[in-house]
Amino acid sequence: MAVTDRTTTTPRAPMDPARKTALIAGLLYLLTFISIPTLALYGPVHDPDYVLGPGPDTPVLLGVGLEIVVALACIGTAIVLHRVLKRVDETLSLGFIAARTLEAATIFASVACLLTIVSLRQAGTGADALASAQTLIILRDWMFLTGQGFLPAVNALLLAPLLYRSRLVPRILPIIGFIGAPLLVASAVATTLDLWGQVSALAALAALPIALWEFSLGLWLVVKGFKPSPFTTGADTTSITDPGHDGRR
Repeated sequence: MAVTDRTTTTPRAPMDPARKTALIAGLLYLLTFISIPTLALYGPVHDPDYVLGPGPDTPVLLGVGLEIVVALACIGTAIVLHRVLKRVDETLSLGFIAARTLEAATIFASVACLLTIVSLRQAGTGADALASAQTLIILRDWMFLTGQGFLPAVNALLLAPLLYRSRLVPRILPIIGFIGAPLLVASAVATTLDLWGQVSALAALAALPIALWEFSLGLWLVVKGFKPSPFTTGADTTSITDPGHDGRR
């Protein structure tokens, strides 16, 4: 008697759309932290005579590559989260997309300054390029101050209220964002007034809460995802936000 061996495979259940959104957004947030090494990688280009020397260019080019990835990830976080956040407050969510895009634009502009300095050095322009190179590095530093030293505070003030109101994540996370935003703005103002440098212990301390806010948010979204909420089920926004609406048509 022949016995037929039938192997049944259970089809894998598709990932919940809200869980997928949280996972992608969280990964993109964590990806933005790959730019941390650029503080060291850009050290050589800050040398006033960098454009006259033989290089090296590799650290600067590596830093540029990392920053391009970060810029794209910045935009990605806002676009991915918009799918859920627009049900909470579409205006704030669109504002968050705009602010993240503006932050990315400043990163691209600073990258263009660095690549121009590298090109001047490789072209062997010599002492004639000293003034241009030093001007470009000053411009790059101001771009960094406005783009990555100020706009993350704006991002926090747009995103944190959305997450706080919706309870999509533990409220302690947006509270960290609320705390970090004014500290970062104060640090940017202090740097502008030359009270301390962009790369200093005080500047790093003031930026720590915002960094903690973004890292902890990304980690939570990857590991836990959104907390159960009507905002993640595709429910009608009116029935969610209007307590007087009884859901009848």
